[in-house]
Amino acid sequence: MPQYMLLIFSDPAQGPAEGSPEAEAEFKEWYSYSETLRAANAYVSGDPLEPPSTATTVAVRNGDRVVSDGPFADTKEWLGGYYVIEADDLDAALDHAARMPNIHYGSVEVRPIMQIPGM
Repeated sequence: MPQYMLLIFSDPAQGPAEGSPEAEAEFKEWYSYSETLRAANAYVSGDPLEPPSTATTVAVRNGDRVVSDGPFADTKEWLGGYYVIEADDLDAALDHAARMPNIHYGSVEVRPIMQIPGM
């Protein structure tokens, strides 16, 4: 069955304040969302990510490793987490993405996972 990565983007300034009752309520919605994916036998994996301030970006330029603190791009929206799901097709994956708790203030990039024979 095809797999899709759901990349969860949002602007933290648009969502509930960390530690607020609204944030706690949304956390419960995320748990419920994960459970609905499991119940549909769609869930493969998923995790929230620490904020971009904890990121380290690595590149190699002219044979030298270049390491910088933070994400590569400076943007208001940032990647907050991901799910890997199995779905019959792109439309089914989009249906799962449209039910995410932050969809009213964030966005989800849905990408097919490339199938490489023999790997």
